[in-house]
Amino acid sequence: MTASPARAARILALWCPDWSAVAAAAAVGAPATRPMAVLAANRVLECSALARAAGVSVGLTRREAQSRCPDLLTAQADIDRDARLFEPVVAAVDAAVPGVEVLRPGLLVLNTRGAARYFGSEEAAAQRLVDAVAAVGVEAQVGIADTLSTAVLAARHAALVPPGRGAAYLAPLPVRELAAEPSLAAPERAELVDLLYRLGLRRIGDFARLAPAEVSSRFGADAARAHRCARALPERGVSARATPPELSVEYRCDPPIARVDAAAFAGRLLATDLHTRLAAAAVACTRLAVTARTEAGEELSRIWRCAEPLTPEGTADRVRWQLDGWLTRRAGRPSAPIILLRLEPVEVVAAGALQLGLWGGLGETDERARRALIRVQGLLGGEAVRIGVLSGGRGPAERVTMVALGDEPVPDADPDLPWPGRLPEPAPAVIMVNRPAVELTDAAGAAIGVTDRGLFDAVPARLRWGSKAWPLTGWAGPWPVDERWWSAESAPMARAQVQLAAEPADARVLLLVFRAGTWHVEGIYA
Repeated sequence: MTASPARAARILALWCPDWSAVAAAAAVGAPATRPMAVLAANRVLECSALARAAGVSVGLTRREAQSRCPDLLTAQADIDRDARLFEPVVAAVDAAVPGVEVLRPGLLVLNTRGAARYFGSEEAAAQRLVDAVAAVGVEAQVGIADTLSTAVLAARHAALVPPGRGAAYLAPLPVRELAAEPSLAAPERAELVDLLYRLGLRRIGDFARLAPAEVSSRFGADAARAHRCARALPERGVSARATPPELSVEYRCDPPIARVDAAAFAGRLLATDLHTRLAAAAVACTRLAVTARTEAGEELSRIWRCAEPLTPEGTADRVRWQLDGWLTRRAGRPSAPIILLRLEPVEVVAAGALQLGLWGGLGETDERARRALIRVQGLLGGEAVRIGVLSGGRGPAERVTMVALGDEPVPDADPDLPWPGRLPEPAPAVIMVNRPAVELTDAAGAAIGVTDRGLFDAVPARLRWGSKAWPLTGWAGPWPVDERWWSAESAPMARAQVQLAAEPADARVLLLVFRAGTWHVEGIYA
């Protein structure tokens, strides 16, 4: 008689809706009846259900959100605060069912096998965990499914998916839900689902029906992961294989650590040591166990799971969040000082999973830069940091619209529309905002202008810029600019490119524009 194969362990995901807003309200002691919004770069990043009922939505500016809901309470985004206040929730769940893994503040997962056996059923286990979280004053929703990603999406709808029905459950959901959970999706997932939506694939089931080869060849690696999620295919489970013990790192705290800043410093040292060992073993960590032992003999441990391989900065952040939660979890008072810290890579992947992009970095550097710019905005105002957006226009300066960081990147004009007379490629490397005046002359030294037909009225031979002058070795154009031709004050206008005769180190090509009888430097080519 052949034994039947054991059924794969199912996954339970516990999700706390609007956690950033909940944590921000708890940090300032706001009542549950007060609408709350969390801001980043002066825009709503997350808001409570009460705020949404009043018309507040993600992406609104602070002023617009407060105009819709005058009673709105706002706070700045703070991942450290979110992680610290999530620790009591994790501890409550871990006390009921051991083996919790944190995906991010506000979301955790665990295996249902032991919980369902202990409480009698998956439904009973889900209800017990919701009650355990409610006991610490937090609302939560639970989802259960065969795969982790399906369970996380199911938690957003408080659904328990029957075994083997994951794909059928996901099929009618909007395709945008594939990018709803940041801990499971790469940063480019939002662009992918937007493209799928524009292609007419409005439901997850529409995307799942595509052939895997077509998806991977046309959309890339993250799309292939999203496609597996859409088909509810198995991924790595909550239980991980053992890793070599020599990859673990420890730090014995002498003197014992009772302050968060000292613990965070030790965590950074451990993170650096850990990644040195991982690099020597040619592996990267995707699941990290953070363990601390206190003077009272208590041993605290928590596992963090990540969608992408951890970087040293990402590891140090998670260690800091966890230690902050442990040291301040008892009604704001520090627990017993920590005498031992240990980091253990519970799951590793080949180092190829950490291959840098073409221009370097894994997104952590960009995120640090963005956080720094947001701090500048907080000090100097929202308009103090601006970024360029490709716009429509004929000249190089017109094709750049500057918008405040965090605002919607909407150009002043549509770059896809036809622009007759647009400057041909390539664009100048440097745009001269002040457009300094220069003099263009012929071989005899006479000034050169532009005729009514937009042509040179003589052959250009020399350019004078301030006190310096250069002979020309070549020129192109001019290209007439037919703008406001209906105006009685309209005058001939044109652009031209000229190459200065100079030493190789000083040789340059300029973009000139002729306005009101004078030549101006509009750009410099590299």
